[in-house]
Amino acid sequence: MTAQPDHASTPPPVPGPAAAAELLTRLRNHPRASTWVPAFEQAWAAALEDSRHSYSLTPCIDVVRAWQARLAAAPAVQAFISSGRDDSEGIALDDVLGPRR
Repeated sequence: MTAQPDHASTPPPVPGPAAAAELLTRLRNHPRASTWVPAFEQAWAAALEDSRHSYSLTPCIDVVRAWQARLAAAPAVQAFISSGRDDSEGIALDDVLGPRR
């Protein structure tokens, strides 16, 4: 038997049609733009290809949500790194975001 929550969580809202373009603009203005923009563009291209084959927007939605979470967490991550604490164990993004739908 697996543990199941006793309530159904509400999924986050689906990003709007312009969410990827808005996200890319925010990434280009971020201090880590030199590494994040190419990484986002690569993930976005792969998601578009997956969507083209699967006829589902889920891969695109997942990429937008993951990068929105990265941008939202960036200040906390920077504060943690600046504090000098041990980060050698790390944490997987899936542990923060939860299972993808």
